[in-house]
Amino acid sequence: MNATPSLQGSTVDLLIRAGRVFCAATGLDGPGAVAIQGDRIVAAGSHVTVEARQTLDFPDALLLPGLIDLHAHPAVEGSKFGIAPDLHLLPRGVTTVLSQGDAGAYNWPHYRTTTIDASATRVRLAINLSARGESMPGPCLADVNDMDVEACVTAIADGGDLIWGIAVNISTPACGDTDPRLILARALEVAERTQRPLLFGSRRMPDFTLAEQLALLRPGDVLTYCFNDFNNELDALVRDGVVREEVWDARARGILFDVGHGMQSFSFPIAETAIAQGFFPDTISTDQYARHVGSIPQHDLARTLSKFLAIGLPEEEAWARVTYRPAQVLGLADEIGTLAPGSCADLAVLHWNSTALPLRDVNGVERPGGCWEPVRTVRAGRLID
Repeated sequence: MNATPSLQGSTVDLLIRAGRVFCAATGLDGPGAVAIQGDRIVAAGSHVTVEARQTLDFPDALLLPGLIDLHAHPAVEGSKFGIAPDLHLLPRGVTTVLSQGDAGAYNWPHYRTTTIDASATRVRLAINLSARGESMPGPCLADVNDMDVEACVTAIADGGDLIWGIAVNISTPACGDTDPRLILARALEVAERTQRPLLFGSRRMPDFTLAEQLALLRPGDVLTYCFNDFNNELDALVRDGVVREEVWDARARGILFDVGHGMQSFSFPIAETAIAQGFFPDTISTDQYARHVGSIPQHDLARTLSKFLAIGLPEEEAWARVTYRPAQVLGLADEIGTLAPGSCADLAVLHWNSTALPLRDVNGVERPGGCWEPVRTVRAGRLID
């Protein structure tokens, strides 16, 4: 498929050619080019030939819409997990990122000023149910007084489209001794009152089973850390080599499943079993945060998606889950995650490194295969160094 309006006689600002151009939204897949004028894509496809003020050629690379990380920790300041998105995400192909609870109602205005407004990277927030976000040491939901429903509702009204939803994690490291049912109930109250989805981290203790938790989630809510192996009987999506019935039922009801790799939440055996049975994540995300800075190999979204290729997820499915699918989840599918003319000129160029450092899960388990690595990023028509 080509999205190639007539450009005869015109000169565009930037033309990028690549050996393979892929866009799940428009069906593009093959050699081609993307033409950019200002901050907009004006043409994309295999027959785009136009004069340009600047032309870049990547004959051995893959060109995608800018990558979208649905679960990471962009925060210039104010979060114990925070990383500067323009330093650690944007140069690695991620043009849009959703913060998983780095700010809450009390520090939301500061977060908007220092991170959202100050970053070239497009940042959206899943606001923490804790009014203090991740600004303090220890579990963010350990103090019941921090779960201020009214303040959270007010902050979401103030933030508008910049606040996508509510981040709530009811694992012990996040809520300490606080009753997880109380936490989830308050999060759902905020969600219902504001008509926002949850970005949900599940419980990993026998006091609140995964089946019970999934039953409380609503269509459009996102369960993250979906391929962890903390406890095969309690929290993993796979039990005894089979994707659990309650997980399939939740998907059928419209619950979404996000990877949220991080440093504890991705198991090759769990993910491999799920993929083999046709249970694909809806979105692939990194949970990239401060402890990943300087990691060798560098933890990023390109490497995370490469792990899914190594266990059998088809290429087209993997690429869609870091572009078009998260754009749909964020409600921005007309603007990002696509190479359609008129959309924002966010692009990621990746190359395949067959000799890259091994692909490992959080337990050190390896799978063979190379790795996609970032080459160039374009954000709103601007080349990122």
